[in-house]
Amino acid sequence: MKILVVEDDAEAAQAMVRGLTEGGHTVSHAIDGAYGLLEAQKGEYDVYVVDRMMPRLDGIGMVETLRKDGDQTPVLFLSAMGEVEDRVVGLKAGGDDYLVKPYAFAELIARVEALSRRRETGGVQTVLKVGDLEMNLIARTVHRGTSEIDLQPREFQLLEFLMRHAGQSVTRTMLLEKVWEYHFDPQTNVIDVHISRLRSKIDKGFDRAMLQTVRGAGYRLEA
Repeated sequence: MKILVVEDDAEAAQAMVRGLTEGGHTVSHAIDGAYGLLEAQKGEYDVYVVDRMMPRLDGIGMVETLRKDGDQTPVLFLSAMGEVEDRVVGLKAGGDDYLVKPYAFAELIARVEALSRRRETGGVQTVLKVGDLEMNLIARTVHRGTSEIDLQPREFQLLEFLMRHAGQSVTRTMLLEKVWEYHFDPQTNVIDVHISRLRSKIDKGFDRAMLQTVRGAGYRLEA
């Protein structure tokens, strides 16, 4: 995958370029929105990772210009401005996803790769729905019916993975690798604790339980 990183913080940019390159991607770096705009106009990129606040031309201005020029390359905004209103501004400017600083690098990579996959399938998915359960990936909100469900960041990641694999049995190993980024069994009950908390939030008070335990296999989210 060819990625353009537009970030004025040299240390943050260096870390991103190094990590994405180690992940097997081809990465270019621009130091602000003005240079980013020029670089984007020169070549074919699969994803733009754009810091929102930068000198000369900020990320919002850069992306708005690209969209006016007909460039529909997926954009992941990075910003310390994390309120819902801030995210909405980024989306309306043409962003496809929005990651709030500070962030886990594993999440950055996952979001970049997800944007690339969605581009290949012809669209960017920002809302997940399973039955009456709905997750907004941009606003980072979850509702079941008319009830809003307050989730901690790890619970949100866990539910997102389960929703993307709704109707399928997911194993503990899959959850450890994809949600916790563990490639070994830590021999703790971390999954059991989070599944229990998540189940109490999305199922308690409702007539039908969605999060099921599959004996000998793991867990399954049912519509």
